[in-house]
Amino acid sequence: MNELEVLGPKGLPITGNLLSFRKNPLEFLQRAAREYGDIVHLRFGPRHLYLINNPDYIKDILVTKQAHFRKGKGLQVAKAVVGEGILTSEGEHHMRQRRLMQPSFRQNHIKLYADTMVNYGEAMIGQWQNGEERIITKDMMELTLAIITKTMFGTDVKEDADDIGHTIEVGLKYVSRRASSFIDIPQNIPTRSNLEFKEAAQTLDRVIYSIIEERRKSKEPPRDDLLSMLLAARDEEDNTGMTDKQVRDEVMTIFVAGHETTANTLSWTLYLLSQNPKAEEKLWKEIDRVLRGRRVTFEDLPELKYAENIIWEALCLYPAAWAINREAIDEVEIGGYTFKPGETLMMSQYVMHRRPEYFERPDEFHPERFEGNLLKEIPQFAFFPFGGGPRVCIGNHFAIMEATLILVTIAQKFRMRLVVGHHPVKPEPVVTLRPKNGLRMIVEER
Repeated sequence: MNELEVLGPKGLPITGNLLSFRKNPLEFLQRAAREYGDIVHLRFGPRHLYLINNPDYIKDILVTKQAHFRKGKGLQVAKAVVGEGILTSEGEHHMRQRRLMQPSFRQNHIKLYADTMVNYGEAMIGQWQNGEERIITKDMMELTLAIITKTMFGTDVKEDADDIGHTIEVGLKYVSRRASSFIDIPQNIPTRSNLEFKEAAQTLDRVIYSIIEERRKSKEPPRDDLLSMLLAARDEEDNTGMTDKQVRDEVMTIFVAGHETTANTLSWTLYLLSQNPKAEEKLWKEIDRVLRGRRVTFEDLPELKYAENIIWEALCLYPAAWAINREAIDEVEIGGYTFKPGETLMMSQYVMHRRPEYFERPDEFHPERFEGNLLKEIPQFAFFPFGGGPRVCIGNHFAIMEATLILVTIAQKFRMRLVVGHHPVKPEPVVTLRPKNGLRMIVEER
């Protein structure tokens, strides 16, 4: 597209809008959407991007005309961490991997993990002392990493989990830096960043491949964990399974997408409840009525609707995936404009979820908004925390179940309060949307 056809914020001569974006991405994108409408032209150095703020246009990009696009630069860079997994792969390879993995994420399988999630949640809060200060963001990250390790491998691999957790953190920071840079330094150039990432990648491969090899050689009966399902999966079209490389890529994808995002959602949820005592009180009443003092189970979830709505509201205000990029691979018309191959279209969940034309009091915590028919009354892609179309997050039901069960497990016993004098709580948009500088909270027994 000729950038003169679409207006956008004026940038600097060389860097364009990049510095303004980096200073505060969320505020910059919200302001751009308010001031320039459905399609906003942005320039990051030599790269031209278009922020799309119309849900019908977003549906065209993610669903109706999705064949005209590929993943944007961020997820192209992410291949360095997760390889050609379901998150980053394209075309027929992506569809095949999705067919192979889909059974592992159906409800009859993921419900098997509910007890594991509650067990680990109870073990965590069992170590908490009334009145003590916790870094809740760290607790949630460690908890979800332990859960994804257990559900993935069917065993506690604490040492491996710690290695994986650290190297994933290195990888995510690496991806974030490269995705927002307009200077692409090849990975074989021995910069400090490249060398640190290379070492992390080698650690990941050593851990993951050794676990896969051990499992393939095992004479034990197949387990109910995700790794066993991946190794046993067969394509319904040609009855072939995955290579070790493909299994490695999907394991890494599930690790990256399956613990960081849920940990952030839980951290935001606990923070939001700490700031909204009426919602907290309503949650307690629901939990006490449904559970009557016993531990939560998968079968209780249909009765814990307010708890689940709190999770949806946290995803509305602070979506773990805060933006999606797509790059046109051929000429395509969206919203009356023609985009050329190589041009990038950005869609921000954070921006769309705070549009007042779709959400009343969009900046306020209000779980009740999900009690009625809101999602049927607003356009489909006004609210899309898990993306959409053929590439909608395959683990969305797993994530909602995990977050709800852990929230209920914590809220049944504890309430949270920010430490007095806590720094202002602000979102930090890196690969995912996390609370900047973490959350220091006092845990109080109910």
